[in-house]
Amino acid sequence: MVTQTRLLTRSVTREDLPKLANLIHFEGYVHRHLDYRPPLDWIGRPPFCVLERQGEIIATLACPPDPPNVAWLRLFAVSNRISLEKAWDALWSYAYPQLVNQPDPTWVAAIPMHLWFTRLLEKNRFQESQSVILLRWEGYAPPEKPDHPYANIRPMNFDDLEAVHETDHAAFIPVWQNSLSYLEYSFRQAIIASVAEAGGKVVGYQISTSTPIGGHLARLAVHPSQQGKGIGYSLLQDLLSQLTLRGNRTVTVNTQKDNQASLNLYKKAGFQITGEEYPFYQLYI
Repeated sequence: MVTQTRLLTRSVTREDLPKLANLIHFEGYVHRHLDYRPPLDWIGRPPFCVLERQGEIIATLACPPDPPNVAWLRLFAVSNRISLEKAWDALWSYAYPQLVNQPDPTWVAAIPMHLWFTRLLEKNRFQESQSVILLRWEGYAPPEKPDHPYANIRPMNFDDLEAVHETDHAAFIPVWQNSLSYLEYSFRQAIIASVAEAGGKVVGYQISTSTPIGGHLARLAVHPSQQGKGIGYSLLQDLLSQLTLRGNRTVTVNTQKDNQASLNLYKKAGFQITGEEYPFYQLYI
């Protein structure tokens, strides 16, 4: 007679941290969102659930909405002691009702980095809509400064975040927008964060972080009412100047493959497409 071991699906708790850390670092099937915020930082933000067997955590899924109408698949990790499909079905069945009951209609989004996760998404009605590509700048001198810059570039401060959030919200479609709390987190992690001012108002910003090979432009946005005036180039030129002074010779950035305006801007500043490309999947619920 074969006894079936009961599987328990539940919300994650702070006490699960050591087991989750082991699962993420030692198991072969781990999807982590293309992000600089560690996935375990989302504990306390549902849906974030685990699959447990006899006290052992064998899988986990985190997809808390942030901003409110977009739930990125920030973490999906599975032990080799259970099948991917079985783990996904159990965790997704637990998380899905929580997303459906959100006050706002929700997009579930993911950028899979592994073929196994891509196949899993496609089996579960996620649709590929575009791709994200990586560009790299490598040089010893920043691009030339604009002769007559339209906006003044200065360091970002905490009091700018409300205006930065407004700019971000206006510049991007909902799935790519950042929440105010996420922008605050990004600002605190930044090595360089700056804003562009025109007419006494914030009309653009950039936030950049450190990487093992140099700097990474995590976010750059210009308010739509002010685009086409060279503000994005001014922000980029100032950033590369500061990084060059610090000795950083390599800077990376991600953008959508079909975002021609961004591609033109980065190429103008000397960025090159690396060939790294990742699909973007989404599901409307």
